[in-house]
Amino acid sequence: MTEVRTAIVVGGGIAGPVAALALRRAGIAATVYEAYPSTADGIGGTLALAPNGVAALRTVGADEAVTAIATPITRMAMAVGGKHMEMPGLADVPPLQLVHRSDLYRVLHDRAVAAGVTIEYGKRLLDTQESATGITARFADGSAASADILVGADGIRSTVRRLIDPEAPGPQFTGLLGFEAVARHDVDAGTGTMTFAFGKGGYYLYWPEPGGGTRWGVNLPQERPISLAEARAVPSTDWMRTLRAAYADDDPGRALMSTSSADELQVVGSLQIMPRVRHWHRGRMVLVGDSAHAPSNSSGQGASLAIESAVQLARCLRDITDVPAAYAAFERLRRGRVQRVAARAARINQAKAPGAVARVLMPLLMPLLMKTAMNPEKTIGPEQRYVIDWDAPVTADPALR
Repeated sequence: MTEVRTAIVVGGGIAGPVAALALRRAGIAATVYEAYPSTADGIGGTLALAPNGVAALRTVGADEAVTAIATPITRMAMAVGGKHMEMPGLADVPPLQLVHRSDLYRVLHDRAVAAGVTIEYGKRLLDTQESATGITARFADGSAASADILVGADGIRSTVRRLIDPEAPGPQFTGLLGFEAVARHDVDAGTGTMTFAFGKGGYYLYWPEPGGGTRWGVNLPQERPISLAEARAVPSTDWMRTLRAAYADDDPGRALMSTSSADELQVVGSLQIMPRVRHWHRGRMVLVGDSAHAPSNSSGQGASLAIESAVQLARCLRDITDVPAAYAAFERLRRGRVQRVAARAARINQAKAPGAVARVLMPLLMPLLMKTAMNPEKTIGPEQRYVIDWDAPVTADPALR
């Protein structure tokens, strides 16, 4: 039985509420402290929840509420140079679930509050002070909070990561800029079909939107990163003009861009990842989610891995009384898995921004690629079939799990 009774969770996005729920199930009272002054309703685009992510949500009783608001993807295809090919999938695995980030946030927020988790807003973390018995967090508004441990679920620009290791890396630019919208154009694809398209101007994906039209997302190659604020400062009409020019020679890219409204364009900004973070924990502080591991959106696993890590951390703290040993067990359970996912996503990113020669060769190589490299059991099977056994005890022995 754990000796940890209370926890400060910094960050109220996706990983934070899940961590608080899982900790509560492990017998640890957690309070979430969010830097923003209010809830994040309406913020963010669409994200994917893989089967393993939904399975992890089941641990905290949030899976059914999330799948109820999601769009299931049951079939995937690839389009290059006018050629369309169905991508092989995994047998006997639930579908990928697409959900708006703001809707996922609201479900997790409401679930946490209903379970008795307190969420405080306007609490931007400045620093921490540890003692032999606990840790105190000090916030920019002059307030402070104390608990047995502190969990950093504060995202890719984590303050907790810097407090753990002042030399820790920051986010890394992928060379891609993200956009999303819904076109009035209906593509020739069945319900639940997602198509990954490699156009002359860049990579994009699309799927039929429930209720009509086609939702699309674009990863446009970009030379230098810009902040989200900078990207959104550019008039949406200018961005739409850029996108229409980039996909003017693509089908259905041209139709998707031309029938989308600039007023409804979601500017995601420069897509970033976390390079390898050396130290996930120090003393009574530990990182979960994007603060420790943020793979490219190409992985389709970012949110799912964050949810998994929140659940695994709670298991470790439940079963291992020594806090540093619990954190070490948590890292042992997670680091290898998240780094393998990140490596796979990095390879996909290279294909999203191909050079001139690669663009010419891709239509010719695609059939061979489908038959050889795209073995779903080998590439994504270990990722999507992963299920956390909540009831299994965690041991501090490095040779065991």
